[in-house]
Amino acid sequence: MNKLLLIALALAAPLGVLAQATPTPNRLDGSGIAPNGSQLPTPARYGETEVDILGSYYQQNGSHSAVEGGIGDQHLTDAAPTILLNIPLDSTTRLSANVGIDYYASASSDKIDQVMSSPSASDVRYHADFGLSHTLANKLTTLGAGAGVSKEYDYLSFNLLASWVQASADGNRQFSASGQVFLDQIKLITPAELRVGGTRNHNYGSDNRQSFTLSLVYAQVLSKRLQAAVGFEPVAQRGLLSTPFQRVYFYDYAPGGLAPGTLGTAKAEVLPRLRYKYPASLRLTYYATDLVQLRGFYRFYNDNFGIRAHTFEVEAPLKVTPFFTLYPFYRYHTQTAADYFAPYLAHSVFDEYFTSDYDLSAFSASKVGLGFRYAPLYGLGRFKLGQRITKFKSLDLRYGYYRQSTGLTANVISADLSFVMP
Repeated sequence: MNKLLLIALALAAPLGVLAQATPTPNRLDGSGIAPNGSQLPTPARYGETEVDILGSYYQQNGSHSAVEGGIGDQHLTDAAPTILLNIPLDSTTRLSANVGIDYYASASSDKIDQVMSSPSASDVRYHADFGLSHTLANKLTTLGAGAGVSKEYDYLSFNLLASWVQASADGNRQFSASGQVFLDQIKLITPAELRVGGTRNHNYGSDNRQSFTLSLVYAQVLSKRLQAAVGFEPVAQRGLLSTPFQRVYFYDYAPGGLAPGTLGTAKAEVLPRLRYKYPASLRLTYYATDLVQLRGFYRFYNDNFGIRAHTFEVEAPLKVTPFFTLYPFYRYHTQTAADYFAPYLAHSVFDEYFTSDYDLSAFSASKVGLGFRYAPLYGLGRFKLGQRITKFKSLDLRYGYYRQSTGLTANVISADLSFVMP
Protein backbone atom coordinates (compact mmCIF):
# COMPACT_ATOMS: atom_id res chain seq x y z
CA MET A 1 0.00 0.00 0.00
CA ASN A 2 2.79 2.44 0.94
CA LYS A 3 4.56 1.74 -2.34
CA LEU A 4 1.54 2.70 -4.45
CA LEU A 5 0.94 5.82 -2.40
CA LEU A 6 4.58 6.80 -2.76
CA ILE A 7 4.47 6.39 -6.55
CA ALA A 8 1.38 8.57 -6.76
CA LEU A 9 2.98 11.21 -4.54
CA ALA A 10 6.18 11.32 -6.54
CA LEU A 11 4.38 11.59 -9.87
CA ALA A 12 2.05 14.30 -8.60
CA ALA A 13 4.70 17.01 -8.36
CA PRO A 14 6.03 17.07 -11.95
CA LEU A 15 2.67 16.33 -13.54
CA GLY A 16 1.04 19.00 -11.42
CA VAL A 17 3.42 21.54 -12.88
CA LEU A 18 2.59 20.46 -16.43
CA ALA A 19 -1.12 20.58 -15.75
CA GLN A 20 -0.96 24.22 -14.74
CA ALA A 21 1.09 25.33 -17.72
CA THR A 22 -0.17 27.59 -20.49
CA PRO A 23 0.85 28.08 -24.12
CA THR A 24 2.15 31.58 -23.33
CA PRO A 25 5.85 31.44 -22.43
CA ASN A 26 5.55 34.42 -20.08
CA ARG A 27 3.10 32.92 -17.65
CA LEU A 28 4.49 31.91 -14.28
CA ASP A 29 1.98 29.17 -13.46
CA GLY A 30 3.45 25.85 -14.48
CA SER A 31 6.90 27.29 -15.17
CA GLY A 32 5.59 28.80 -18.40
CA ILE A 33 6.05 25.77 -20.64
CA ALA A 34 3.61 24.36 -23.14
CA PRO A 35 0.65 22.44 -21.67
CA ASN A 36 -0.23 18.79 -22.13
CA GLY A 37 3.36 17.64 -22.40
CA SER A 38 4.00 13.97 -23.11
CA GLN A 39 2.38 11.93 -20.38
CA LEU A 40 3.86 8.81 -18.83
CA PRO A 41 1.50 5.97 -17.90
CA THR A 42 0.47 5.78 -14.27
CA PRO A 43 0.54 2.52 -12.30
CA ALA A 44 -2.53 0.30 -12.68
CA ARG A 45 -3.39 -3.35 -12.47
CA TYR A 46 -2.16 -5.48 -15.34
CA GLY A 47 -4.84 -6.25 -17.88
CA GLU A 48 -6.92 -3.14 -17.21
CA THR A 49 -7.25 -0.46 -19.87
CA GLU A 50 -8.11 2.88 -18.29
CA VAL A 51 -10.02 5.59 -20.13
CA ASP A 52 -10.58 9.05 -18.67
CA ILE A 53 -12.83 11.58 -20.35
CA LEU A 54 -11.95 15.01 -19.05
CA GLY A 55 -13.58 18.34 -19.69
CA SER A 56 -13.13 21.85 -18.36
CA TYR A 57 -14.66 25.27 -18.89
CA TYR A 58 -12.69 28.37 -17.96
CA GLN A 59 -13.94 31.98 -17.96
CA GLN A 60 -12.08 35.11 -16.90
CA ASN A 61 -12.57 38.87 -16.75
CA GLY A 62 -10.13 41.70 -16.20
CA SER A 63 -9.03 45.12 -17.44
CA HIS A 64 -5.30 44.78 -18.14
CA SER A 65 -5.08 43.24 -21.60
CA ALA A 66 -1.47 42.87 -22.75
CA VAL A 67 -2.66 43.02 -26.37
CA GLU A 68 -3.74 46.62 -25.74
CA GLY A 69 -0.65 47.60 -23.77
CA GLY A 70 -1.85 46.82 -20.25
CA ILE A 71 -5.35 48.24 -20.61
CA GLY A 72 -8.49 46.78 -22.17
CA ASP A 73 -10.81 43.84 -21.78
CA GLN A 74 -9.31 40.50 -20.64
CA HIS A 75 -12.52 38.52 -21.07
CA LEU A 76 -11.71 34.98 -22.19
CA THR A 77 -13.50 31.64 -22.32
CA ASP A 78 -11.90 28.26 -22.91
CA ALA A 79 -13.49 24.82 -23.30
CA ALA A 80 -11.11 21.86 -23.24
CA PRO A 81 -12.31 18.26 -23.72
CA THR A 82 -9.57 15.63 -23.41
CA ILE A 83 -9.32 11.83 -23.55
CA LEU A 84 -6.64 9.96 -21.59
CA LEU A 85 -5.81 6.32 -22.31
CA ASN A 86 -3.63 4.01 -20.20
CA ILE A 87 -3.20 0.67 -21.96
CA PRO A 88 -1.27 -2.41 -20.76
CA LEU A 89 0.84 -4.03 -23.47
CA ASP A 90 2.07 -6.77 -21.12
CA SER A 91 2.72 -7.19 -17.38
CA THR A 92 5.60 -4.68 -17.39
CA THR A 93 4.86 -2.26 -20.24
CA ARG A 94 2.13 0.32 -20.57
CA LEU A 95 1.17 2.82 -23.26
CA SER A 96 -0.55 6.14 -22.62
CA ALA A 97 -2.23 8.66 -24.89
CA ASN A 98 -3.52 12.17 -24.21
CA VAL A 99 -5.59 13.65 -27.04
CA GLY A 100 -7.74 16.75 -26.91
CA ILE A 101 -8.62 20.23 -28.09
CA ASP A 102 -8.92 23.69 -26.57
CA TYR A 103 -11.48 26.08 -28.01
CA TYR A 104 -11.06 29.62 -26.74
CA ALA A 105 -12.58 33.02 -27.45
CA SER A 106 -10.72 36.14 -26.32
CA ALA A 107 -11.77 39.78 -26.32
CA SER A 108 -8.16 40.91 -26.03
CA SER A 109 -6.97 38.79 -28.97
CA ASP A 110 -9.77 40.36 -30.99
CA LYS A 111 -7.92 43.66 -30.66
CA ILE A 112 -4.87 42.46 -32.61
CA ASP A 113 -6.62 43.77 -35.72
CA GLN A 114 -8.66 46.45 -33.91
CA VAL A 115 -11.75 45.06 -35.64
CA MET A 116 -14.39 43.38 -33.49
CA SER A 117 -15.24 39.81 -34.51
CA SER A 118 -12.00 39.51 -36.48
CA PRO A 119 -10.47 36.05 -37.10
CA SER A 120 -8.20 36.53 -34.08
CA ALA A 121 -11.21 36.57 -31.73
CA SER A 122 -11.14 32.79 -31.30
CA ASP A 123 -8.99 29.80 -32.08
CA VAL A 124 -8.71 26.05 -31.55
CA ARG A 125 -5.66 24.25 -30.24
CA TYR A 126 -5.20 20.55 -31.00
CA HIS A 127 -2.83 18.36 -29.02
CA ALA A 128 -1.81 14.70 -28.98
CA ASP A 129 0.75 13.17 -26.63
CA PHE A 130 1.93 9.58 -26.20
CA GLY A 131 4.03 7.84 -23.58
CA LEU A 132 5.51 4.39 -22.97
CA SER A 133 6.75 3.01 -19.65
CA HIS A 134 8.53 -0.26 -18.89
CA THR A 135 9.29 -1.79 -15.49
CA LEU A 136 12.52 -3.78 -15.32
CA ALA A 137 12.79 -7.32 -13.97
CA ASN A 138 13.76 -6.08 -10.50
CA LYS A 139 10.33 -4.38 -10.30
CA LEU A 140 12.02 -1.36 -8.71
CA THR A 141 13.10 0.52 -11.82
CA THR A 142 10.78 2.03 -14.41
CA LEU A 143 11.92 3.67 -17.62
CA GLY A 144 9.71 5.90 -19.74
CA ALA A 145 9.67 7.85 -22.97
CA GLY A 146 7.12 10.06 -24.68
CA ALA A 147 6.45 12.48 -27.51
CA GLY A 148 3.73 14.93 -28.43
CA VAL A 149 2.56 17.72 -30.69
CA SER A 150 0.40 20.81 -30.19
CA LYS A 151 -1.00 23.03 -32.95
CA GLU A 152 -2.95 26.25 -33.15
CA TYR A 153 -3.19 29.08 -35.68
CA ASP A 154 0.05 30.85 -34.74
CA TYR A 155 1.85 28.13 -32.79
CA LEU A 156 3.29 24.67 -33.48
CA SER A 157 5.05 22.71 -30.75
CA PHE A 158 6.73 19.30 -30.58
CA ASN A 159 7.99 17.74 -27.37
CA LEU A 160 10.04 14.74 -26.27
CA LEU A 161 10.19 13.22 -22.79
CA ALA A 162 12.38 10.62 -21.04
CA SER A 163 12.18 9.46 -17.42
CA TRP A 164 13.73 7.14 -14.86
CA VAL A 165 12.07 6.10 -11.59
CA GLN A 166 13.86 4.10 -8.89
CA ALA A 167 12.03 2.74 -5.84
CA SER A 168 13.55 1.21 -2.72
CA ALA A 169 13.07 -2.48 -1.94
CA ASP A 170 10.77 -1.72 1.00
CA GLY A 171 8.67 0.67 -1.09
CA ASN A 172 9.17 3.59 1.29
CA ARG A 173 11.45 5.73 -0.87
CA GLN A 174 11.50 6.72 -4.49
CA PHE A 175 13.56 8.97 -6.74
CA SER A 176 12.40 10.08 -10.17
CA ALA A 177 14.20 12.04 -12.85
CA SER A 178 12.70 13.20 -16.12
CA GLY A 179 13.76 15.52 -18.90
CA GLN A 180 11.63 17.17 -21.54
CA VAL A 181 12.35 19.23 -24.65
CA PHE A 182 9.86 21.54 -26.37
CA LEU A 183 10.56 22.71 -29.91
CA ASP A 184 8.21 25.54 -30.88
CA GLN A 185 7.59 27.55 -34.03
CA ILE A 186 5.66 30.82 -33.67
CA LYS A 187 4.10 33.04 -36.32
CA LEU A 188 5.16 36.66 -35.88
CA ILE A 189 1.67 38.12 -35.83
CA THR A 190 1.97 41.80 -34.90
CA PRO A 191 -0.77 44.35 -34.21
CA ALA A 192 -2.40 45.53 -37.45
CA GLU A 193 -1.00 49.08 -37.32
CA LEU A 194 2.58 47.81 -36.84
CA ARG A 195 2.70 45.47 -39.84
CA VAL A 196 5.21 46.22 -42.54
CA GLY A 197 3.31 46.60 -45.80
CA GLY A 198 0.00 47.60 -44.24
CA THR A 199 -2.78 46.11 -42.13
CA ARG A 200 -3.73 43.54 -44.76
CA ASN A 201 -0.27 42.02 -44.94
CA HIS A 202 -0.51 38.47 -43.61
CA ASN A 203 3.03 37.40 -44.51
CA TYR A 204 3.98 37.34 -40.87
CA GLY A 205 7.18 35.34 -40.90
CA SER A 206 8.10 33.04 -38.00
CA ASP A 207 10.55 32.50 -35.17
CA ASN A 208 11.54 29.59 -32.93
CA ARG A 209 11.76 28.76 -29.25
CA GLN A 210 13.31 25.82 -27.43
CA SER A 211 12.49 24.88 -23.83
CA PHE A 212 14.46 22.34 -21.79
CA THR A 213 13.04 21.09 -18.50
CA LEU A 214 14.44 18.78 -15.84
CA SER A 215 12.37 17.33 -13.01
CA LEU A 216 14.03 15.72 -9.97
CA VAL A 217 11.69 14.41 -7.27
CA TYR A 218 12.51 12.46 -4.11
CA ALA A 219 9.60 10.96 -2.18
CA GLN A 220 9.75 9.39 1.29
CA VAL A 221 7.27 7.67 3.60
CA LEU A 222 8.11 9.31 6.93
CA SER A 223 5.58 7.42 9.06
CA LYS A 224 2.37 5.47 8.72
CA ARG A 225 0.49 8.74 8.38
CA LEU A 226 2.97 11.17 6.82
CA GLN A 227 4.60 11.23 3.40
CA ALA A 228 6.74 13.90 1.76
CA ALA A 229 8.17 14.72 -1.65
CA VAL A 230 10.72 17.37 -2.57
CA GLY A 231 11.26 18.51 -6.13
CA PHE A 232 13.58 20.68 -8.18
CA GLU A 233 12.49 21.51 -11.72
CA PRO A 234 14.79 23.92 -13.57
CA VAL A 235 13.78 25.25 -17.00
CA ALA A 236 15.93 26.85 -19.70
CA GLN A 237 14.34 28.66 -22.65
CA ARG A 238 15.89 30.32 -25.66
CA GLY A 239 14.49 31.94 -28.76
CA LEU A 240 11.38 34.10 -29.01
CA LEU A 241 10.13 34.64 -25.46
CA SER A 242 8.07 37.76 -26.17
CA THR A 243 4.59 37.76 -27.68
CA PRO A 244 4.72 39.81 -30.92
CA PHE A 245 1.04 40.88 -30.89
CA GLN A 246 1.24 42.42 -27.40
CA ARG A 247 1.55 46.21 -27.54
CA VAL A 248 3.58 48.50 -25.29
CA TYR A 249 2.85 52.25 -25.07
CA PHE A 250 5.57 54.74 -24.06
CA TYR A 251 5.24 58.04 -22.25
CA ASP A 252 7.90 59.63 -24.49
CA TYR A 253 6.95 58.20 -27.88
CA ALA A 254 4.55 60.12 -30.13
CA PRO A 255 5.39 59.93 -33.86
CA GLY A 256 3.73 62.24 -36.34
CA GLY A 257 2.46 64.58 -33.67
CA LEU A 258 0.19 61.96 -32.09
CA ALA A 259 -0.38 61.98 -28.35
CA PRO A 260 1.36 59.18 -26.42
CA GLY A 261 -0.97 56.23 -25.90
CA THR A 262 -3.07 56.71 -29.01
CA LEU A 263 -3.37 54.01 -31.66
CA GLY A 264 -0.21 53.98 -33.76
CA THR A 265 2.20 54.99 -30.99
CA ALA A 266 2.82 51.48 -29.63
CA LYS A 267 5.62 49.01 -30.27
CA ALA A 268 5.47 45.23 -30.05
CA GLU A 269 6.66 43.70 -26.77
CA VAL A 270 10.38 42.85 -26.60
CA LEU A 271 11.91 40.47 -24.03
CA PRO A 272 15.32 38.77 -23.76
CA ARG A 273 15.77 35.61 -25.82
CA LEU A 274 17.18 33.58 -22.93
CA ARG A 275 15.43 32.69 -19.70
CA TYR A 276 16.28 30.42 -16.77
CA LYS A 277 13.74 29.32 -14.16
CA TYR A 278 14.43 27.58 -10.85
CA PRO A 279 11.30 26.22 -9.14
CA ALA A 280 11.70 24.09 -6.01
CA SER A 281 8.79 22.45 -4.21
CA LEU A 282 7.75 20.51 -1.13
CA ARG A 283 4.66 18.32 -0.96
CA LEU A 284 3.27 16.74 2.24
CA THR A 285 0.43 14.27 2.65
CA TYR A 286 -0.89 13.56 6.12
CA TYR A 287 -3.48 10.85 6.80
CA ALA A 288 -5.13 12.36 9.89
CA THR A 289 -7.73 9.58 10.12
CA ASP A 290 -9.15 6.93 7.84
CA LEU A 291 -11.65 9.55 6.68
CA VAL A 292 -9.58 12.75 6.52
CA GLN A 293 -6.38 13.65 4.65
CA LEU A 294 -4.41 16.88 4.57
CA ARG A 295 -2.34 17.66 1.48
CA GLY A 296 0.04 20.59 1.54
CA PHE A 297 2.17 22.05 -1.23
CA TYR A 298 4.75 24.86 -1.32
CA ARG A 299 6.78 26.08 -4.30
CA PHE A 300 9.49 28.70 -4.47
CA TYR A 301 10.21 30.17 -7.89
CA ASN A 302 12.80 32.56 -9.27
CA ASP A 303 14.20 33.36 -12.70
CA ASN A 304 16.63 35.65 -14.48
CA PHE A 305 13.79 38.01 -15.44
CA GLY A 306 13.75 39.15 -11.81
CA ILE A 307 10.59 37.35 -10.69
CA ARG A 308 10.48 35.77 -7.22
CA ALA A 309 7.35 33.86 -6.25
CA HIS A 310 5.85 31.77 -3.48
CA THR A 311 2.92 29.40 -3.92
CA PHE A 312 1.06 27.68 -1.10
CA GLU A 313 -1.72 25.14 -1.55
CA VAL A 314 -3.74 23.00 0.83
CA GLU A 315 -6.37 20.37 0.07
CA ALA A 316 -8.38 18.42 2.63
CA PRO A 317 -10.13 15.33 1.18
CA LEU A 318 -12.94 14.16 3.46
CA LYS A 319 -14.63 10.78 3.04
CA VAL A 320 -18.31 11.46 3.67
CA THR A 321 -19.09 7.81 2.90
CA PRO A 322 -16.80 4.94 1.85
CA PHE A 323 -17.44 5.89 -1.78
CA PHE A 324 -18.06 9.66 -1.68
CA THR A 325 -15.24 12.16 -1.04
CA LEU A 326 -15.34 15.93 -0.76
CA TYR A 327 -12.12 17.91 -1.17
CA PRO A 328 -12.06 21.64 -0.50
CA PHE A 329 -8.87 23.38 -1.60
CA TYR A 330 -7.15 26.75 -1.34
CA ARG A 331 -4.17 28.15 -3.23
CA TYR A 332 -2.27 31.38 -2.60
CA HIS A 333 0.36 32.83 -4.94
CA THR A 334 2.47 35.97 -4.68
CA GLN A 335 5.22 37.27 -6.94
CA THR A 336 7.44 40.25 -7.65
CA ALA A 337 7.47 42.00 -11.02
CA ALA A 338 9.86 41.18 -13.82
CA ASP A 339 12.62 43.71 -14.43
CA TYR A 340 11.12 44.47 -17.84
CA PHE A 341 7.52 45.14 -16.77
CA ALA A 342 5.89 48.54 -16.58
CA PRO A 343 2.20 49.48 -16.92
CA TYR A 344 0.54 51.54 -19.63
CA LEU A 345 2.51 54.71 -20.54
CA ALA A 346 5.25 53.97 -17.98
CA HIS A 347 7.97 52.63 -20.31
CA SER A 348 10.56 54.81 -22.00
CA VAL A 349 11.62 54.34 -25.62
CA PHE A 350 15.17 54.08 -24.30
CA ASP A 351 14.36 50.79 -22.49
CA GLU A 352 16.07 47.81 -24.14
CA TYR A 353 13.30 45.38 -23.14
CA PHE A 354 9.69 46.23 -22.39
CA THR A 355 6.37 44.55 -21.63
CA SER A 356 3.03 45.56 -20.13
CA ASP A 357 1.89 41.95 -19.68
CA TYR A 358 0.41 41.73 -16.17
CA ASP A 359 1.41 38.06 -15.96
CA LEU A 360 4.89 39.52 -15.39
CA SER A 361 3.73 42.17 -12.91
CA ALA A 362 3.83 42.05 -9.12
CA PHE A 363 0.60 40.56 -7.79
CA SER A 364 -0.93 38.17 -5.32
CA ALA A 365 -3.71 35.73 -6.13
CA SER A 366 -6.01 33.30 -4.37
CA LYS A 367 -7.90 30.31 -5.67
CA VAL A 368 -10.55 28.56 -3.61
CA GLY A 369 -12.80 25.71 -4.59
CA LEU A 370 -14.50 22.44 -3.90
CA GLY A 371 -14.47 19.08 -5.60
CA PHE A 372 -16.10 15.74 -5.08
CA ARG A 373 -15.36 12.21 -6.16
CA TYR A 374 -17.90 9.38 -6.31
CA ALA A 375 -16.40 5.93 -6.78
CA PRO A 376 -18.69 3.03 -5.74
CA LEU A 377 -17.02 -0.33 -5.12
CA TYR A 378 -18.56 -1.87 -8.23
CA GLY A 379 -18.63 1.33 -10.26
CA LEU A 380 -21.47 3.57 -11.34
CA GLY A 381 -22.50 1.22 -14.12
CA ARG A 382 -21.41 -1.30 -16.73
CA PHE A 383 -21.96 -1.51 -20.46
CA LYS A 384 -20.61 -3.43 -23.42
CA LEU A 385 -18.18 -1.72 -25.77
CA GLY A 386 -17.43 -4.00 -28.69
CA GLN A 387 -16.56 -7.37 -27.16
CA ARG A 388 -15.45 -5.95 -23.83
CA ILE A 389 -17.38 -5.06 -20.71
CA THR A 390 -16.61 -1.51 -19.64
CA LYS A 391 -17.05 -0.28 -16.07
CA PHE A 392 -17.89 3.36 -15.33
CA LYS A 393 -15.46 3.52 -12.43
CA SER A 394 -15.75 6.99 -10.91
CA LEU A 395 -16.88 10.58 -11.35
CA ASP A 396 -14.97 13.69 -10.30
CA LEU A 397 -16.34 17.24 -10.41
CA ARG A 398 -14.39 20.34 -9.37
CA TYR A 399 -15.06 24.08 -9.20
CA GLY A 400 -12.55 26.84 -8.51
CA TYR A 401 -12.76 30.61 -8.16
CA TYR A 402 -9.63 32.67 -8.82
CA ARG A 403 -8.99 36.30 -7.90
CA GLN A 404 -5.86 38.35 -8.55
CA SER A 405 -4.85 41.63 -6.90
CA THR A 406 -4.75 43.19 -10.40
CA GLY A 407 -8.54 42.77 -10.60
CA LEU A 408 -8.52 39.65 -12.76
CA THR A 409 -11.14 37.08 -11.76
CA ALA A 410 -11.83 33.63 -13.16
CA ASN A 411 -14.10 30.62 -12.73
CA VAL A 412 -13.21 27.10 -13.79
CA ILE A 413 -15.34 23.95 -13.78
CA SER A 414 -13.82 20.56 -14.58
CA ALA A 415 -15.00 16.96 -14.73
CA ASP A 416 -13.34 13.56 -14.98
CA LEU A 417 -15.28 10.46 -15.98
CA SER A 418 -13.14 7.38 -15.41
CA PHE A 419 -13.73 4.01 -17.12
CA VAL A 420 -11.98 0.64 -16.86
CA MET A 421 -11.97 -2.17 -19.43
CA PRO A 422 -10.64 -5.39 -17.83
